[in-house]
Amino acid sequence: MKFFKWLYPGIGIKRWVILAVFGIGMMVIVGFSAVKSIAQHSVLLASFATAFLMVGIFLVYTSLKQIVRIFVRALMPLAQDDLVNIVYQSRKRDYLARGPRVVAIGGGTGLSVLLSGIKMFTNNITAIVTVTDTGGSSGRLRDELDILPPGDIRNCLVALADAEPLIRDLFQYRFTEGQGLKGHSFGNLFITALSMVTGDFEKAIRESSKVLAIRGRVLPSTLDKVTLVGQFKDGSTAEGETSITAVRKPLRRIQLKPENARATEEVIEALETAELIIMGPGSLYTSIIPNLLIKDIRDGILESDAYKIFVINVMTQPGETEHFTAADHIQTLIEHTDPRIVDACFVNVQKIPKELLDKYHEKESFPVENNISKIKSMGYEIIGREVLKLDEQIRHDPVKLAKALFDQYFEVLKK
Repeated sequence: MKFFKWLYPGIGIKRWVILAVFGIGMMVIVGFSAVKSIAQHSVLLASFATAFLMVGIFLVYTSLKQIVRIFVRALMPLAQDDLVNIVYQSRKRDYLARGPRVVAIGGGTGLSVLLSGIKMFTNNITAIVTVTDTGGSSGRLRDELDILPPGDIRNCLVALADAEPLIRDLFQYRFTEGQGLKGHSFGNLFITALSMVTGDFEKAIRESSKVLAIRGRVLPSTLDKVTLVGQFKDGSTAEGETSITAVRKPLRRIQLKPENARATEEVIEALETAELIIMGPGSLYTSIIPNLLIKDIRDGILESDAYKIFVINVMTQPGETEHFTAADHIQTLIEHTDPRIVDACFVNVQKIPKELLDKYHEKESFPVENNISKIKSMGYEIIGREVLKLDEQIRHDPVKLAKALFDQYFEVLKK
């Protein structure tokens, strides 16, 4: 019986229970003595009763204190000087649990950067991730094992993780040698192995989420095995994400093959309950639009009452958005979807140092021109903020970007 486990040697709780019972017994005796002393008008008996009462209270207090300490140590085995952190983290979780319900849509590194900032403001996060990657470790696993590419999903899981840094680093570790292993990341192999053991890619993501203790959830946009097909302006086509970007020709349109891919129930439910929907940043043709080509997702966004923001990239992307302005990004998005797909567009207004621009110019990547007047004429709100993180790369600062988006969202709520 489970009850008798409390009597096992070494638990350290029996002595304090016995002491508490003894103290309560003394207090009961005091009660009878007090009644008797009142009846006999005995000062001496009253004095003894008071003394016994004080001892009994002390014994009960000490016993309860030690019992509580045993339970606290068992449930939260941390150093006592970490108690303030325990309280702080508990309060922070409560605050984040009341945050807006956010759906972030995209793929690649852009979405993971955004998610690492969003988790500072809310725990109610659903990341909808594209599954069309055909390059690198993900592409190899997709081709060899006939599974959905796990790479973008892994990046999003790590971005939302609350696990120890060692676990996050382990998921991102990429093998640099070994026949068959070279180029693969541990996280990709972990998700792949889980999906094969469970026979369920969604379950593999859920179990990986538990390992990383993520805030929110990460969902594939579809469980169907889809491939991107690019139609170029010269009439030619290319199939597969890496092939499309490698051609380096102006794109007219991107399509999914097959075209009737279905979104999961969880994705549809997330869009129905969303308060804020964010698309981007990331590769326009290969990370953002592929999700929106799925009819369930596109319709879910259009029918949602959520505030919808499109985060436009800071720099053009060779092979996808060469010579694109901010308005070109929006025009391409709505040509593939619907003009109602967004309410506002986020653009960077921060100046970029010339030495960094020169590095990007060598790769034929240039700052996206913010032709704000044209965007306004298209009927969209503009959110312009300085949110860049400038080191060796030009990229959004995750927390600054998330804060700017939430500030805009709360400002809209006031109207």
